[in-house]
Amino acid sequence: MTTTLVSVNTYTHSVAYVTNQVLLSIKRIISWSGLDVSRFVADWREFENGIKTWLGSRHLETVVLEIFDPPTNALAVRWDFEIRYTSGSGDDGGFWADSEAIKNAIKKCGLIPSECSYRVVVTTKPEAPSVAGWTTTTLRSTDGLVRYCVGTTIDASSLASGAAYWKRP
Repeated sequence: MTTTLVSVNTYTHSVAYVTNQVLLSIKRIISWSGLDVSRFVADWREFENGIKTWLGSRHLETVVLEIFDPPTNALAVRWDFEIRYTSGSGDDGGFWADSEAIKNAIKKCGLIPSECSYRVVVTTKPEAPSVAGWTTTTLRSTDGLVRYCVGTTIDASSLASGAAYWKRP
């Protein structure tokens, strides 16, 4: 009798899944907000490489989508995807994403002027590895904006992401 042992690194799968779902969520926000996604799609691999690297090393804290008015540089809306490193969600270990929660939150944000632009920024823990194509920057001020929690929108057993958005009251 031959015995075969199969070992699956679920954390590696969680990293890949959360990376993909965070990026898909950002793409949906850009598109559903009426903005052009072509620049985001063109840079997808660069975003994917950074997020996957920092999730894998457990240094990623937040992935931020800033939607701003270029002439004033002021935020119109900001989306935060906060990463939670867990020992499991307590369920059957299934992977899921809630795009409907994102869609509903976009409706609550209201209209975004079509002349707005956007950028993706991450926050990491100290000593995070450097990733080609990424550099340091400062987040735009959220002064005058109010933070609204969407809740957990992505769960991948040992990794999860909660979403929140900032807008004018």
